[in-house]
Amino acid sequence: MCANIQYRHRACQVFNQFYYKRKYSSGKCIFAKIIFLMSKKITPYKDSALSKKEQVAQMFDNVSNNYDFLNRIMTFGIDIKWRKKVVAIVEKKKPETILDIATGTGDFAIMLSKLNPKKITGLDLSKGMLDIGIKKVKDKNLDGLIDMVLGDSEKLPFEDNSFDAITVGFGVRNFENLDKGLQEIYRVLKTDGIFVVLETSQPEKFPVKQIFNFYSKYIIPTIGKLFSKDKRAYTYLPQSAAIFPYGQQFNNILEKNGFNNATNKPLTFGAASIYTATK
Repeated sequence: MCANIQYRHRACQVFNQFYYKRKYSSGKCIFAKIIFLMSKKITPYKDSALSKKEQVAQMFDNVSNNYDFLNRIMTFGIDIKWRKKVVAIVEKKKPETILDIATGTGDFAIMLSKLNPKKITGLDLSKGMLDIGIKKVKDKNLDGLIDMVLGDSEKLPFEDNSFDAITVGFGVRNFENLDKGLQEIYRVLKTDGIFVVLETSQPEKFPVKQIFNFYSKYIIPTIGKLFSKDKRAYTYLPQSAAIFPYGQQFNNILEKNGFNNATNKPLTFGAASIYTATK
């Protein structure tokens, strides 16, 4: 992945020295891989002068009208089962206040309402997605429980220690600065609060890996071109998933940013993963 082997080894040494205080062991450099993946920037519109954050907001504004429909098609509806698993994890904490980051059209926030918390806040940087989410929330008579907020995950408009539980569904890989976003989440999470992430990952076993890669590279962009007015969005989404540091790599990043007890659970042969961590 990285042509300069010496650079990879040096990157690994620096990472271990400052974050894990471990001696470097040649031949196994998973931390250098993390650094490489995090530094490789994928954006929706390669010819745009906008920041990744601005491009992501623009992209989701463009696809907002068809997003829910295409999401169900592309995941064969399995994403609903994945989300229910997250809700079950959050339920064990009996949270009174919940923040759903990258809430999009509000699917997670609406599902979390079944836990009967005192307040749910859904936050997203796309006004187009939020507008649809606000309508869905109102149609379900949940607007007294769920607040939909336009905001930036890397600069959360909340006080320290505000939430018992924080969730992110398919949004962490869109953070422009992953560390900054995670640090903000840590800041607003209460002590002993739970952080749960649902994110795509990469199957590793034959033949699921090969089938998944073919589906991501060719089928998803094709479906996007047929049904979405933004053809590049459904090329960016699988590309961003492919470079995301999944599994133990993401657990390491969570713990590096202050979280405790980081774990991951692969779903559907590794097509997605649920990550949990505490403060």
